[in-house]
Amino acid sequence: MSALSVRQVRRRFLVLHGLRWLPTGLMIPVMILLMQERGLSLSQIGLVSVAQGLVVLALELPTGGLADALGRRPVLLVAWVLSLLSLLLFAVADSFALFFLIWALQGVFRALDSGPLESWYVDATLAADPKAEYEPGLGYAGTVIGVAISVGALLSGGLVALGPVGPISALTVPVLVAAALQVVALAALLVLLVEVRPARGAAALRASVAEAPRMVGQAFGLLRRSRVLLALVAVELFWGFGMVTFESLLPVRLAEVAGDAERAAALLGPANSAAWLAGAAGAALTPLLLRWLGAAPSAALLRIVQGATVVGMGLFAGPVGVLLAYLACYTVHGASNPLHMGLLHRQVDGPYRTSVISLNSMMSQPGFAVGAVVLTALADAVSVRAAMLAGAVVLAVAAPLYLPAWRAGRQPGTDAARPAGPTAPVPQVVADDAITPAR
Repeated sequence: MSALSVRQVRRRFLVLHGLRWLPTGLMIPVMILLMQERGLSLSQIGLVSVAQGLVVLALELPTGGLADALGRRPVLLVAWVLSLLSLLLFAVADSFALFFLIWALQGVFRALDSGPLESWYVDATLAADPKAEYEPGLGYAGTVIGVAISVGALLSGGLVALGPVGPISALTVPVLVAAALQVVALAALLVLLVEVRPARGAAALRASVAEAPRMVGQAFGLLRRSRVLLALVAVELFWGFGMVTFESLLPVRLAEVAGDAERAAALLGPANSAAWLAGAAGAALTPLLLRWLGAAPSAALLRIVQGATVVGMGLFAGPVGVLLAYLACYTVHGASNPLHMGLLHRQVDGPYRTSVISLNSMMSQPGFAVGAVVLTALADAVSVRAAMLAGAVVLAVAAPLYLPAWRAGRQPGTDAARPAGPTAPVPQVVADDAITPAR
């Protein structure tokens, strides 16, 4: 890793990031329709999709510990091979059992894929220059994700519009193209992701697997010892809860103001593509926000602004107003994530980095689950508008949780405001007012 410059590391990270998300963009428009074409009902589609969530919840932390112990490159290779296998199965599946297996494989893929590439980028950047700022690269990654998914979705729609290819249905063509692109991504991963690990072979693999549970335990230990890290991870609970408003309730709200469900569905197609581009634009603002207010104040402000955009979705009376608020919400969403992840990375050293990212990611899932139950019940009992306003309040309430990171960054003599070294033998975290090694 040390042979690469900061610019080379960033370039490789962004290329791999784009290749990872392009197949996802191809799949988004056709997944549900293809399963319906193969005979699944909507209720069956809901059941098979549960497999992914359950697998991710079970494996998120263990796979994060495995990536920290074994290495990011081998874990990503396994993840992307599983993604390719699931895409190939998706192209031919025609039963509930097969689709359930596909979604379970996708769950394993997502659990393995969550964190290693980003952790490699941060550690490789710090290996090239211990004083380098990696937040701009995380922001650019958000831009790449938005553009890749938008391009993939547009390409998918174009392929479907061209019609079937011989015996292959129009809805199956994007799946096969996504599989081909996944092969390209695997080849790029082998070439571009360079990682130095001291041990190899079966003995190293057994030692790494045995080490993974300790890595997970250390990740939880960091939360116990650092108020800053605990507050940052807690943000994900509120964030996950509030995401229900613009991921699940927006279509219902748009149907209300449009007066017709079919018209709302027609508007949502291009709106979703535009929303990903808006998120990409928001992520591109990361360097400006860092220079303007700094990471923690900007992240806190954006939580409040995102709550305000959800209020707009709940209060505006026409489709134009609701969709403009929706695009603004996704712009803020894209800008928030790089800032949040940058703050998170600065609280832990490299050996435990992926475990902490996985822990942070896992926290959003129970938040989303609770929000889905509470806010949909509130929408049924009172109104969709009331549910969106409640979700907006929860999003904004998370803002003060960035205060510990802001205070730690202003204290002289702490490491909260600069990157942690990548080669420390134990993780260093900001515990209250002092730097304390986790046990």
